[in-house]
Amino acid sequence: MDSWTASTKPSVVLRAENVDIFYGNYKAVREVNLEILKNRVTAFIGPSGCGKSTILRCFNRMNDLIRIFHLEGKITYHGSNIYDPNVDPVEVRRLIGMVFQQPNPFPKTIYENIAYGVRINKVVDPKDRTAMDEVVETSLRRAALWDEVKDKLNESGFSLSGGQQQRLCIARTIAVEPEVVLMDEPCSALDPISTLKVEETMHELKKNYTIIIVTHNMQQAARVADMTAFFNAEQTNDKGGKIGYLVEFDGTEKIFSNPAESATRDYVSGRFG
Repeated sequence: MDSWTASTKPSVVLRAENVDIFYGNYKAVREVNLEILKNRVTAFIGPSGCGKSTILRCFNRMNDLIRIFHLEGKITYHGSNIYDPNVDPVEVRRLIGMVFQQPNPFPKTIYENIAYGVRINKVVDPKDRTAMDEVVETSLRRAALWDEVKDKLNESGFSLSGGQQQRLCIARTIAVEPEVVLMDEPCSALDPISTLKVEETMHELKKNYTIIIVTHNMQQAARVADMTAFFNAEQTNDKGGKIGYLVEFDGTEKIFSNPAESATRDYVSGRFG
């Protein structure tokens, strides 16, 4: 782990405790225990089918939209169980935002892509145009997009390149003032130059946000993440059923240079995956 003193160690924002994930009677993920630290980038890596995205979506209750999903164990946000029956999942998703694999701007102007959520969530007075303008500009600046779009805010979000659209989606997510931003393979549909821009954006964003990223790209994890969790999957039956599990969770440098588990070493060295 990183060498923090008791006074400098970042606080824990999210914690998974003995988490098992089911779809109906099928257990997809077992016994996940990890802590997500404030203002850090945490990467989830591992082969396809090991449950990385499934676990990510648990942190803002997106899996609730799947009828047969249920979770056992506990996921806490600042110590409070986000799956408590009294917790509003919509509020969870405001505090813990999400950026998806494919850029998905709204069919609106660049300005309205940002302003719409701000207005709905009443981040500022919807009638205060000056305050709204400030939120739009700040969000686009934090997503490293302002200089590229400031003269075309009234053009469609679809007029942007794929990489710009993804940064617009990042700006839209942070405009409603979440604390945590989840990113599910945010660069998989992007070219290398756009990928670099998004990675640079992540480095800036962690000054103000806590970020969890799922990525198949180990080089990307090594470049952007402070902490890395390696997940794997094991065969559960002869019909191809798999169950994902957490193998190792530690500082990124240790995971890639001196992991504790042989399976982690084999994966990061390219022997499987």
